[in-house]
Amino acid sequence: MSPVRITLINQFYAPDISPTAHLTASLAEHFAAGGHDVTVVTSRGGYSDDARKKAGAQSRSTDVDVRRIWTPRFGKANLIKRLTDYFFFYLGTFIKLVVLKRQDVVISLTTPPFIAWAGVLHKFLHRRTKLVLWNMDCYPEAPERAGMIKENGTISRILQLFNRALFRRLDHLVCLDSAMLDLLMGRYAPKNKTLPSTIIPNWEDADFFPDGAVYEQWEGISRHGLDGKFVALYLGNMGVGHEFDTVLDAAELLRDQTRITFLFVGGGSRKEAVADEARRRKLTNVIVQGYVPKSETPRLMASITCSLITLRDNMLGVMSPSKLHSNLAMSLPVLYIGPEKSNVDDAIKRYACGLSVPIGDAQGFADAVKSLSHDRETYRQMRTSARWAFDDAYSDHATHARFDELVAALCPLDRHARKAHRSSTLESSPKTKTKAKP
Repeated sequence: MSPVRITLINQFYAPDISPTAHLTASLAEHFAAGGHDVTVVTSRGGYSDDARKKAGAQSRSTDVDVRRIWTPRFGKANLIKRLTDYFFFYLGTFIKLVVLKRQDVVISLTTPPFIAWAGVLHKFLHRRTKLVLWNMDCYPEAPERAGMIKENGTISRILQLFNRALFRRLDHLVCLDSAMLDLLMGRYAPKNKTLPSTIIPNWEDADFFPDGAVYEQWEGISRHGLDGKFVALYLGNMGVGHEFDTVLDAAELLRDQTRITFLFVGGGSRKEAVADEARRRKLTNVIVQGYVPKSETPRLMASITCSLITLRDNMLGVMSPSKLHSNLAMSLPVLYIGPEKSNVDDAIKRYACGLSVPIGDAQGFADAVKSLSHDRETYRQMRTSARWAFDDAYSDHATHARFDELVAALCPLDRHARKAHRSSTLESSPKTKTKAKP
């Protein structure tokens, strides 16, 4: 397809270590490598205090025009500080989208919530612009289900009105799984037009996780005394959408299994609560520490045994755990605690790459972990299946192509491009010879 002008909007961008920063950078760089004129509107802040203190992923040299909005960088310590950062990012982004030259496609993520309205403003100024909502989190559904706002209360109803108005102005909706798509279209689908939609799961860059690569051992293995142990790693955000009581209960049941350890590496609103509860129960088989830089995560994951992912029942369709993809890329079997039909549960059932148990079944989870720690053949098969799942469905090679198809559908060749394309085709085709009349 001919080059187009594309802008992506997200509060976080590389070298920040948040999942959406990585995904936005991956897609932006892919578009730029394909010859498109790519702009990213993002902030100067970090995802968390730990993220700002770490170096994060190394910035890669690209042709992406990254425009960073100033924010106070108050972080997520409390709602007021978070909203203050949001306010300055909203303000700066709206200004950027006003002065930005006409874009063919604006792709907006959902951090912060409703930032896609900046794309609506740009589309109002430039009618030919196409607006895509790349939905990562659902609002107001996520805060409702987390108990932060009243379900269908005044705040919720106001936010739902914003969504309905926004969805009427979208040209395409991208969701992470079918549960999320069903939820959003069921509540906000426009009544007077058809809103095209696509399910594209999140991913990891295949080049960052080469198959069969050998890594040095992560220094934390020795520091935490984990050499030779069966280590289940929870890597990333420990927020309100994740469930940890079942893990802690299982860890208590596995006290006598000194070879089994649960390692939590990351941050989030529930990090300290998990650490405090582990200390209260005197669970020496539970270790909690802060984020590590993105550049260190392959060594970390290569040094442990399997991955751990949790999801609260009421977050089904609202959240889609992004840590699944890097775990599969590193050939790590997935231990999952959460509802059926999530993206994680679907991957386990489709590829036989792990174990899935419902929330509250601590005994079942403990038994499954104990069994896997002794069953070398099953563990080996799960490792093979995990990498197969990554290559087949969750790598950048598998997902970038889906976005290319989306942009091509939104931006068909214009009149001049079609004329140039026809001329090029005629020039390259063999000329037929005309016989002279006798």
